[in-house]
Amino acid sequence: MTTTAPFISLNDGNQIPQLGLGVWQASPEQTTMAVREALLAGYRHIDTAAIYGNEAGVGAGFRESALPREAVFITTKVWNDAQGKMLTRQALQQSLERLGLDYVDLLLIHWPVPHRDLFVETWQTMVELRKEGLIRSIGVSNFTESNLQCLIDETGVVPVLNQIELHPYLQQSHLRQVHSKLGMLTESWSPLAQNQAISDQTIARIAAKHGKTPAQVIIRWHLDNGLIVIPKSVTPGRIKENVNVFNFALDAEDMTTMSTLNRNQRLGPDPETFG
Repeated sequence: MTTTAPFISLNDGNQIPQLGLGVWQASPEQTTMAVREALLAGYRHIDTAAIYGNEAGVGAGFRESALPREAVFITTKVWNDAQGKMLTRQALQQSLERLGLDYVDLLLIHWPVPHRDLFVETWQTMVELRKEGLIRSIGVSNFTESNLQCLIDETGVVPVLNQIELHPYLQQSHLRQVHSKLGMLTESWSPLAQNQAISDQTIARIAAKHGKTPAQVIIRWHLDNGLIVIPKSVTPGRIKENVNVFNFALDAEDMTTMSTLNRNQRLGPDPETFG
């Protein structure tokens, strides 16, 4: 059984594992355990954020895995109150200290917070920090098409990816097309619709057909759509289940059926107004 996710190339020449572990709403103690178990199970990509309050737990779990630094892709994010030139620089230094790392593989602007109008300045600072070697790749999260266009027009630097809410009930086809045209990847947060989709009867039928769980089918759907996916779990059995998705694929009929589940149902905040 292969449990190691394939890598996808980013537009800056770096690579990202297509499947990772998300740790939103996990306590520091849960995070340490989950990260260690995930890395032992074959994950090589961990997604955290300053606002999650568990970066130290990610660092501890990584160290307990005894894997070399270059073997693990670690993402964190700049929170809304840390946007702007000096605060972004301070936020990264604090994140690195909590993680116990010399660099992060990917730093994201967590939300655009358009009414503050600081995301371009924040982005310019991240470009500088990348040149200084403190970040390998830079991207954004929860950006709309207009936010992305503004960022690129102002700086000429295209994010490697946009991490957005994306699941069977919010399939984001337009924004995914925008990303593709810009040469960016799409990363899915809340990929299981905060576990609402795992009880969907349509997904259950596809799962039964493949001898897989509904969660595995949903994760496979993200992968087969070329998306990067970061399901969250702090349960060792579920962590292993979620990475055991590389020995099957959805067929054309499955993908068509899954496409009918979209209802543009947003579970998280509206990026236009949040923050």
